[in-house]
Amino acid sequence: FSSLLASFQYVDKEEVVLWMNTVGPYHNRQETYKYFSLPFCVGNKKTISHYHETLGEALQGVELEFSGLDIKFKDEVMQTTYCEIELDKAKRDAFVYAIKNHYWYQMYIDDLPIWGIVGEADENGEDHYLWTYKKLEIGFNGNRIVDVNLTSEGKVRLIPNTKIAMSYSVKWKKSDVKFEDRFDKYLDPSFFQHRIHWFSIFNSFMMVIFLVGLVSMILMRTLRKDYARYSKEEEMDDMDRDLGDEYGWKQVHGDVFRPSSHPLIFSSLIGSGCQIFSVSFIVIIVAMVEDLYTERGSMLSTAIFVYAATSPVNGYFGGSLYAKQGGNLTMDKQMFIGAFMIPAMVCGTAFFINFIAIYYHASRAIPFGTMVAVCCICFFVILPLNLVGTILGRNLSGQPNFPCRVNAVPRPIPEKKWFMEPAVIVCLGGILPFGSIFIEMYFIFTSFWAYKIYYVYGFMMLVLVILCIVTVCVTIVCTYFLLNAEDYRWQWTSFLSAASTAVYVYMYSFYYYFFKTKMYGLFQTSFYFGYMAVFSTALGIMCGAVGYMGTSAFVRKIYTNVKID
Repeated sequence: FSSLLASFQYVDKEEVVLWMNTVGPYHNRQETYKYFSLPFCVGNKKTISHYHETLGEALQGVELEFSGLDIKFKDEVMQTTYCEIELDKAKRDAFVYAIKNHYWYQMYIDDLPIWGIVGEADENGEDHYLWTYKKLEIGFNGNRIVDVNLTSEGKVRLIPNTKIAMSYSVKWKKSDVKFEDRFDKYLDPSFFQHRIHWFSIFNSFMMVIFLVGLVSMILMRTLRKDYARYSKEEEMDDMDRDLGDEYGWKQVHGDVFRPSSHPLIFSSLIGSGCQIFSVSFIVIIVAMVEDLYTERGSMLSTAIFVYAATSPVNGYFGGSLYAKQGGNLTMDKQMFIGAFMIPAMVCGTAFFINFIAIYYHASRAIPFGTMVAVCCICFFVILPLNLVGTILGRNLSGQPNFPCRVNAVPRPIPEKKWFMEPAVIVCLGGILPFGSIFIEMYFIFTSFWAYKIYYVYGFMMLVLVILCIVTVCVTIVCTYFLLNAEDYRWQWTSFLSAASTAVYVYMYSFYYYFFKTKMYGLFQTSFYFGYMAVFSTALGIMCGAVGYMGTSAFVRKIYTNVKID
């Protein structure tokens, strides 16, 4: 960190670089193009090329190009013309299109972002004007830049075959802002620490207390009754027991630990879900400790690094579960599917959206080199680490040490009421977990799709914990009812009833798109729904794995305590 601070220190008259980043329509945050894709002219200072510093920058479409403006530390510049645009019809049309679509651009000075609007139309929409004068006011504290403001002036009407002079000025002023706090002006406490945000957390918290109380009451009371009934049956003689009405979850003890259908896919999903949970947990903690929003692309770079580093978690849980379910022959197959399930889903979506980005010449088009780098991470980091986890999982906890024996012949599943069918339980299971997170979803979506910087990671951590508790409680109750109806297909039901949260989140994303944003166009729409599908699926797999792990512990517990002949 000290070397980072040192790089931001200037001496008087030292060059300060103004980087032009991207330009694009205001309502479509992800639809960005290179700044000089519009026919702006460049200042006459010698160009400096910029390389992507991190993988996150390259993936997020940061395209820094040198503005050519001559700016020196503490050196004031009066209004100076730096170049002229010779406006032919094609250039005028490009500017008019940009102004009609509310294009605005982003620049960086010393890693501080600045935004400016390209131009504006008059009230009738017939005449279009370009802002030609960039008035920069830079605040410094000691030998560091702590604040930058841009005022756009010099409105010039766009008339074909004329020359437009572009000018700039630089004013330096002393500022009391500390260097560490220079990003605070970009945060929006009135939005993120709104009363509704606190209220939603409190609301979810009350729901957790209610659910935990409900679950413990159901379990304590009904299980105590069940145990009493089963122990009474133990004391009866055989004749009475045959006449007695044995029912409930004890009846399926010979089938409850039967391997799930499609164990290969199931164990891979559970492994991936455990990994996503650990990534979320670690990234939120890192974001709480370090202000990741102060550096371009650092959030994404951190997430990719943590995902690769936590691959053994995926291998351990997926491999041990698969071994327990008796799938030893195709162990390597499970490892491959587990390792590449999430990367394949993310890369597949990115690849599809990349085609559209290339067609649009957008800056979001991922460079070939970056794609190769991501593939290398998958094959040379994620896969070997996953292998290590799988070997550990198989050897340390791969033995099927179930409290009850599994019968050779599966027991027929009796008829039951429609609302006890697994399909109905799965549909209803996601409502409460979604209810506990949907206000937070609004804040997360707004920070990603609109122009807000999300910084309240303490809230996010609370919501993650609440989501996990609610999910486990709901799946335990669902599984208890299912087993009581003498249906032993609890593994997929517990996973899917928790994972159905994802369906509700994706449905909410449609509501958000149509009522909370003004996005338009093929590129932005496919970007939105493509990555929302990835986000929802990852969230669903995580919730499913959390729900299954909790339910599995519960099922094991209740069958350990019951006496079985």
